[in-house]
Amino acid sequence: MHLGKAIRLERIFNRNTKRTVIVPMDHGTTVGPIAGIVDMREAVGAVVEGGANAVLMHKGLVRCGHRTQGKDIGLIVHLSASTTLSPFPNAKTLVGTVEDAIRLGADAVSVHVNLGDESEAKMLTDFGQVTSIAQSWGIPVLAMVYARGPKVKSEFDAEIVAHCARVGVELGADVVKVPYTGDIDTFGHVVDACCVPVVIAGGPKLDSTKAFLQMVHDSISAGGAGLSVGRNIFQHKNPALLTQALSKVVHDDMDVDEVMEMLKGKE
Repeated sequence: MHLGKAIRLERIFNRNTKRTVIVPMDHGTTVGPIAGIVDMREAVGAVVEGGANAVLMHKGLVRCGHRTQGKDIGLIVHLSASTTLSPFPNAKTLVGTVEDAIRLGADAVSVHVNLGDESEAKMLTDFGQVTSIAQSWGIPVLAMVYARGPKVKSEFDAEIVAHCARVGVELGADVVKVPYTGDIDTFGHVVDACCVPVVIAGGPKLDSTKAFLQMVHDSISAGGAGLSVGRNIFQHKNPALLTQALSKVVHDDMDVDEVMEMLKGKE
């Protein structure tokens, strides 16, 4: 591996566990300034306090979340975008470059691809170009790969998720983000087909903190490398505390019941 890439990956992954807690905060482009990410410095500060390994955001938001004091945190600049106002919300387009991310001090870039969408060919072209350019600079690429389109019955189907993850690997991603398939055995199949770290997405905001922690715990048990979850963290009543709890599960292999006891009376 390119030495520069290895060093940058260590800024977004725990060196000892080889796992990560990433908090995406790119939702403002998609759905607007929703609760939890209105004040970006506050949002970033909370997850830093909780021990997150990295945050992920669009290039223009980096200045809003940059803090001049406190602990450092890994930065992933997201290069894909679409909005819910569009008649084609699943059609992601490139809105930044690898060079933009480098100038901003990013440790990695990310790209979003929705397999099965009518614009899949364009998204795959963009993805392939980004990984080629990133490789030349030694910049890691996180690929968010989901199945969303008229032929897709369930984006959580284990075979479909495995296909998504494999596309990410085969087109050059260094980290792949996919939905959790619902159980350890099927997600283990997804992980086994990848030679790069696989992290889980959060999906819609969950009502139960325990269910969220259990999902993360099970994904780790299946061989997953952690999580890349946004609103289930930054919209929590206490994002710093939840991030700390997630870090205990991801990096310390702490049991969910133990973590819930730690959270008792503090949520």
